[in-house]
Amino acid sequence: MLASAESIAQTAKAAFEASQLVSTTTERTLALQEIRKQLEANKDVILRANGEDMARAEAEVAAGRLTSSLVKRLDLRAGDKWDTMLQGVTDIAALPDPTGSITYARSLHDDLELYRVTCPIGVLLVIFESRPEVIINIAALALKSGNAAILKGGKESTRTTAELTRTIQAALGRTALPGTFIQTVETRAEVTALLDQDRYIDLVIPRGSNALVRSIQQSTRIAVMGHADGLCAIYLDESADREKAKRIVVDAKIDYPAACNAVETLLVHESLLETIWPEVATRLFSTHVLPATSEAYTTEHLSLTLSVRTVPSLSAAIAHINKHGSHHTDCIITDRQMRVAPFTRFADGFRYGFGAEVGISTGRIHARGPVGLDGLVTYKYVLRSKGEDGHIVGEFGQGPGKSNTRINLSGQTTLCKRENKGSES
Repeated sequence: MLASAESIAQTAKAAFEASQLVSTTTERTLALQEIRKQLEANKDVILRANGEDMARAEAEVAAGRLTSSLVKRLDLRAGDKWDTMLQGVTDIAALPDPTGSITYARSLHDDLELYRVTCPIGVLLVIFESRPEVIINIAALALKSGNAAILKGGKESTRTTAELTRTIQAALGRTALPGTFIQTVETRAEVTALLDQDRYIDLVIPRGSNALVRSIQQSTRIAVMGHADGLCAIYLDESADREKAKRIVVDAKIDYPAACNAVETLLVHESLLETIWPEVATRLFSTHVLPATSEAYTTEHLSLTLSVRTVPSLSAAIAHINKHGSHHTDCIITDRQMRVAPFTRFADGFRYGFGAEVGISTGRIHARGPVGLDGLVTYKYVLRSKGEDGHIVGEFGQGPGKSNTRINLSGQTTLCKRENKGSES
C-alpha cells in the first residue's frame, strides 16, 4: 500500500510539474469548459451510479449503521444540486486567474526590481465527506488555481466518485494538461499512506469533524488546512426584530440541517423570554425542530435538533460561543449596528461568488472562512535585473558600493503579459 501511495503522490507531483510548462490561463479555462461538457454528456451514467450508492446507503440507515443526514448529503439528484454543480464549474472558469498577480513591487536599485507574485501551492490532498459534487467543486478550484489534486471522498459515494473521476480525466484528455492532474483514492489506508508523502504533497485539506482534522494534523509532516466541526450559533439580541428573528432562525435550522453552517445553538437574551422567544419556539416546533439536551452545546447535530440557552448579555453570548463553538459560522440578530461586527452566518463559497469552496477553514493562518481560489495560491519573490551587466551581491552593502534605494513601484498588477507566467512555481 505504501508503494502504491508513493506512486500516486509521485504521479501527482509529476503532473503538477509538467503542467507548469503548458498551464496557461486559457488552457485551464478550456479544461473547465471541457469538464462541464463531459459532465453533461455523462449525466445519466453518473446519476445511475449515484442511485446505486443511495440504495446501499439507505440500506445501511435501515440497519442502523448510517445516519440519515449523511444520506441526504450523498444524493446528487436532489433539488437543483446537479445544476448548481455545473454552474459552479462555469463560475470558476469565469473568475480571474489567481496566479501571476503582483502583490508587492519595489525597485531596490537602478534596474533592479523585486516582485511578490502569486503562484500555485503544488499538490493538494483533499479528504471530504460523502457529497459527490465536492469532487467537481474541488477539481475545478484546483485546476483554476494551477494545483494538482488527490481527492478522497466518503466510502458511501464510491460508485459516483468513480464515474466523476472518469469524467474529469476524459475531459482533461482533450487538453494539454496531464490526465493525472486530478486523481482520486478510495480507502482510508491509502490516505494514511499518503500522509507520509511530504516529499510530493504540499498541503492536506481535511473536511470533516474536528477529531478527523486533529488526527490528520498529528499524523503528517505536511501542512494541514483545518476544517473543524460546524458548531454554529445564532444570538437573539435584546433589540432583535420579531419577524426577522422568526424567519432567520427557522431558515438557519431547516434549510439544510445536514450542512456544516446550519445553526446548532440558539442563544436568547433573557429579556426576550416572554416576548419574541415563544413565537420563535412555536415556529420551530411547527417545522419539527426538537430541543437538544442541556449538555449538547458541543454537538454538531446535523439534524432537526437545536440547543437553546438564555444569556444575560452580548458578552455572555460571545463567551458561550468562544467556549463551545468552532468559529465556523455565527450570527447575531439585532437592530444595533455596533453589535454586528463579531458575527456572520451566510458562509458559503458559492453564495459568496467564489464559484465553489474547497472547505471552510476555521484556522487563523493562510486562509480563513470559505476557501476559494485565493486560498489555494501562495507567493514567490522574483528579483529582476535590467542592468547591462546584471547585479551581484558584492556591489551592495557597506562602504562605497551600491546602496538599496527601495522605491515602491505602482501600476503593475502582473509580472508579464504572457499568460503562462501566471503558473510559475
